[in-house]
Amino acid sequence: MNIPLEDNHIEVDVATHYIAEQSVPEKQRFVFAYTIRIRNSGSQPAKLLGRHWVITDANGKVEEVVGDGVVGKQPYLKPGEEFEYTSGAIIETPVGTMQGAYHMVANDGSKFKAAIPRFTLSIPRTLH
Repeated sequence: MNIPLEDNHIEVDVATHYIAEQSVPEKQRFVFAYTIRIRNSGSQPAKLLGRHWVITDANGKVEEVVGDGVVGKQPYLKPGEEFEYTSGAIIETPVGTMQGAYHMVANDGSKFKAAIPRFTLSIPRTLH
C-alpha cells in the first residue's frame, strides 16, 4: 500500500557547510556539503529505498535528483536507530535551498515518504 503523506515517525536533521576550497565564485560554482541524520522514532522498522531532492539556486534554477538509497546505501532502521551521512551539492549562486523526501518501506510492506524539510545553502556572511 502506498501512503502519499509524509510519515511523522522518521525525523530528518540537516547541517550544511560551504566548501570554499572547491568553489569557484567567478565561474558561478558554489560547493556545499550537507550532513543528514535520519532517525526512526516510530514503532516499526523501516528501510530507506530512495531519495528525491529539489535543489533551487537564488536565480530560481531548479534541479531534481532522484535515485536509489543515499551514498550507495539503503539503511534499515529499527525503532530508535539512526543513520548519518554526508553528501554534497553544487549550485551557481552563493545561496540556495534543498528539500525533498525519502522513499521508505515499513516492515509490513507499506510504502511512505519521509519529508526532508527545506534547508538553506549559503556561503558564510551572506544571510543574516
